[in-house]
Amino acid sequence: MSRDTDSVQKKAKKARDVVEETVETEVDEEALKAKRKEEKRKRKEEKKKRKEQEAQNETEDAAMTDARESNKKDRKRKRDADASAVDGETVNGAVLDKRPQEEGDNTSPRKKHKKKKDKSSAPSESATEQTPITTSSSPNDFAPQAPPSTPAASAAFLTTHNITIHVPDGTPPVHPITAFAQLAIPASLRPAFAKFTDPTPIQACTWPPGLRGSDVVGIAETGSGKTLAFGIPALTHLARGSLGGAPTEKTAYKKSKKSSAAAAVLVVAPTRELALQTHDALDALGASLGIASIAVYGGVSKDAQVAALSSGRSKDGRAARIVCGTPGRILDLANDGACDLSGVRYLVLDEADRMLDKGFENDIRNIISKCAPGAERQTMMFSATWPEAVRRLASTFQRNPVRVTVGSDDLTANSRVEQSLQVFDNEREKDARLLTTLKSLSHKKTLTKDSSDSRVLVFALYKKEAPRVESCLRRAGYTVGALHGDMSQSARQDALDKFKTGETGLLVATDVAARGLDIPNVGAVINYTFPLTLEDYIHRIGRTGRGGRTGKSITFFTGASHERALAGELARVLRDGGFDDAADLLADKFPMTIKKKTHGAYGAFFRDDVKGTATKIVFD
Repeated sequence: MSRDTDSVQKKAKKARDVVEETVETEVDEEALKAKRKEEKRKRKEEKKKRKEQEAQNETEDAAMTDARESNKKDRKRKRDADASAVDGETVNGAVLDKRPQEEGDNTSPRKKHKKKKDKSSAPSESATEQTPITTSSSPNDFAPQAPPSTPAASAAFLTTHNITIHVPDGTPPVHPITAFAQLAIPASLRPAFAKFTDPTPIQACTWPPGLRGSDVVGIAETGSGKTLAFGIPALTHLARGSLGGAPTEKTAYKKSKKSSAAAAVLVVAPTRELALQTHDALDALGASLGIASIAVYGGVSKDAQVAALSSGRSKDGRAARIVCGTPGRILDLANDGACDLSGVRYLVLDEADRMLDKGFENDIRNIISKCAPGAERQTMMFSATWPEAVRRLASTFQRNPVRVTVGSDDLTANSRVEQSLQVFDNEREKDARLLTTLKSLSHKKTLTKDSSDSRVLVFALYKKEAPRVESCLRRAGYTVGALHGDMSQSARQDALDKFKTGETGLLVATDVAARGLDIPNVGAVINYTFPLTLEDYIHRIGRTGRGGRTGKSITFFTGASHERALAGELARVLRDGGFDDAADLLADKFPMTIKKKTHGAYGAFFRDDVKGTATKIVFD
């Protein structure tokens, strides 16, 4: 009986297994059919996308072909128009006709020479065809709208602004451009000067050699308009097509991570904020020419930056010919193959002295080694000072540069900033004095977006101090933001944007914001805690009084910690600016000592200039 029962159970189990297997098979078949159907749908979508991409590429290829034909016609019209031009004619240093002219009236040697030069000027590394940036302008659009200044007017301009220009032997003299109408630039760039009356001294003297293609060293105080000083020549060269071509369809749409934009202009800056500021300015200027800028900097993911470099175009379709960034991220992307620097023929080192102070010299040298060779590259270097380290860098990587010095090549305070000092012993008074000072400046507690009221920048020394000062001001009813090293990059950018637009009228910052930033309408700077060096003090107060405007700086000085050792240097800066009363107040309270100069990377043992020759030591 037991055997029969077991036999029945085995048969029942076997039947259940057969049924389950059948069900599973049916389920698997249904899943397989669904999977195949989904794969078929995806293949159709991919095929459709490929066709759309091919159609887009064909359209763009046709547009580039039309642009090349248009360029050929423009060049032919220019050759015909300039056939009788004087050899080597220039206007304010901008070469209007770079084609060498033969003597005499015979045109056949000229044509032969022209063909030879066209052949030699082709890029040696042209793996892909290069097409110059095209604009709707004719050659006449580059012509100046006013005659150059007379020699007497130029000499008077140099004397008035205390400008020294060193021109190497064999280089044409520099005649300052004292009016925007004298510029030989594309007509579409002229609206950029609508809100300005006259060029700044550094602009007036660096534009002529910059437009001519010469290397330039510009030494000027903060807030002197250096972005336009190097930005206008860069965009003019791009518009002329003299820096190489735009990315073609083959290079602009590669899917590979190794592909990169055909960058012709590279701007290297010491900080993320300055790099972004320069990027915004050049991107806006280049919009009328169909030229875009890409910003690369640390503190954020590389992915978006790599994608932008790989596409070679901005979101609105402009050719990305300019890259602005910090040394570390530029070198990182270049080593990864995401940023090809071999086509960079216009290099800008902004705030060069600051970058060397921060220990970026090796990174800068590596970046330059990846750019086009010196004979094919124009290098523009700007600095607030002219120390030996900057001189060595210039002598290594620049070819007979024109050096323009506005004022002194030593670090000096902005002459348009009124400096005042509050000396007291008790550091606990700072909060009360800060609120009193803001009241004396008639600063409103709240501002509306795009307000024309001036902003106030408050500098703290340490990143832990900034949030405490921010909280103090917020408790007093002020709308205030903060900018310090403990904040994420997105939070820092948000705070900076709100301060620029006037949504917040007060910003508490550490020295991360003290260098290079051009924040509009900053009426006053308050040094809540004195910085560690006089250089940082000068760059702090340089955030106001920019673009020819005046400003105020108020400094709290208690003599605590590091401050006492800097009293002598601060008094010298105050006297140099004509603020003798503030200097006397400081001298009455503290002894006049000069702190030994330190270097950002090597500390107090760094020697800026080693003079003399080495002595050989011989051991018996």
